Amino acid sequence: MSGIIVGIIAGIIAGFIACKLTNREGKGCLIDLLLGIVGGAVGGWVFGLLGIQAGAGILGQIITAVVGAVIVLWVWNKLS
Repeated sequence: MSGIIVGIIAGIIAGFIACKLTNREGKGCLIDLLLGIVGGAVGGWVFGLLGIQAGAGILGQIITAVVGAVIVLWVWNKLS
């Protein structure tokens, strides 16, 4: 159960950071959470393709999710 909570917290933080990095306002906790979760999956996939290890623990999760969330935001903004 605590792993899920850590993942949710990492997702919220990653979504918020990604919004700030792409010069967007935070979109609210729920959207930031969803963006961070999707970003974590995308970031994990991209890092896996490139053979990159972001590190273990919550910091590695946040780094991976932020990179993925920035990619997701960039694609989303190009499509909309």
